[in-house]
Amino acid sequence: MATVAGIKVKKKAQRAAPRLQRGAKLKEPTWDGWEEWTGEAIHRHRRYVHSWYYEHFKSADLYTNVPKWMEQDGSYTKEEIRCVKVAPNSILSITGGIVARMDMQGAPRINKKETEHWISLPGTGNELKCGVDSFLRTKIKAAIAEGSKVVVEKAEEEQKGITKPVITIQDRILLQAHDACEKIDYWLDEYSNDPNKFKIDGLDINAHFAKHKVSQAHARKIKDIYQGELAEIVEWHNMPTPGQMKKLNEYDQDQWEQLREGYSHRSKKQMALYLKVLEKIATACDMVIESAKVTRKPRKTKIYSAEKLVQKLKFKKKDDKYGLVSINPADIIYASELWVFNTKTRKIGKYVAESPDPLKQQRPGSGLQVKGTSITGFLESESIQKTIRKPEDQLKEFKKAGKVALRKYMEDIKTTDTKLNGRINAETVLLKVI
Repeated sequence: MATVAGIKVKKKAQRAAPRLQRGAKLKEPTWDGWEEWTGEAIHRHRRYVHSWYYEHFKSADLYTNVPKWMEQDGSYTKEEIRCVKVAPNSILSITGGIVARMDMQGAPRINKKETEHWISLPGTGNELKCGVDSFLRTKIKAAIAEGSKVVVEKAEEEQKGITKPVITIQDRILLQAHDACEKIDYWLDEYSNDPNKFKIDGLDINAHFAKHKVSQAHARKIKDIYQGELAEIVEWHNMPTPGQMKKLNEYDQDQWEQLREGYSHRSKKQMALYLKVLEKIATACDMVIESAKVTRKPRKTKIYSAEKLVQKLKFKKKDDKYGLVSINPADIIYASELWVFNTKTRKIGKYVAESPDPLKQQRPGSGLQVKGTSITGFLESESIQKTIRKPEDQLKEFKKAGKVALRKYMEDIKTTDTKLNGRINAETVLLKVI
């Protein structure tokens, strides 16, 4: 049973392997008569049983075997068992739960026949180590250390009066995602029970998602839940060739061999079918995610006041030398034209709006705009500046000029024109807007 934000859920958590069936309803493999078996038979049966637990039990159920084994072993205190129960399951590992279960079911520990068989295999060399002593007890030690921290934290929370945990939005989404997975899990159980009779079209996942109102947030969680299984099945299909296996180290060879044996009871056809099943789930999740992008309402553009838009604009408020005073910079917003004069370079310039707003409707994107310290929304081909040789006289003419006269003002200046770049600085006077 998984826990989300302090709430117990009967759905499985994210899985790394296909533990699909309800293990409690199945008859476990036994170790009856192992004393009479050969070393090879013991070793093969051990691997088979390990894979059987791995496939047919949920990880959450396997983890519980460890504290049960500790009670049966008798060498651990109640407090140590408590620490293991509250420690993160990842510390114990799924293999730890399986080793504990097999030991309680009577699996042999170190024995001469199995050790001799193991040493005889190519590339092994070392003697077998008891999984209980070399692996399980090490995991338990780490779990006790980590679990003790959790016990202390809980005690401190109780002293501070901290009771019910707050369920976050993400916790709620995860809980709802597990609810949507329940029917999918029962559908996958049909494959595990009899792959040959399994119907890939037995569940309309898209319709199922629609019925449960699965959103893109739910779909992402659901996809993550089955991602581990999908990755493992893909890995199985990319199994190294015998030639490639020889080039791998002992550890990697053993990992690949475990993966091979874990699915040795399935044919290539059955494995190909299961890959399609998991890909079908992933595709359905992707469709929900992509559909959300299409139907998502566009974010409403924030409309700022003219005063807000020009508050960072740097310009020269007045110039005593030429007797100039800048206009209110807020008047630039939505204007069709803006005239500027740089007192340092003696250049007079005219910004022309790319999309004029003659009716003053203040449509988004129309007229001239200001962003930071620059003018935006101007037509580059018509927005030019020229140097004036007699600024005192020519600026007087500019002040007297109306709209009609301003149309020819630039033409009467005989200097070479250059394009404006939109930047306004502390030497620039804002002369006029149209």
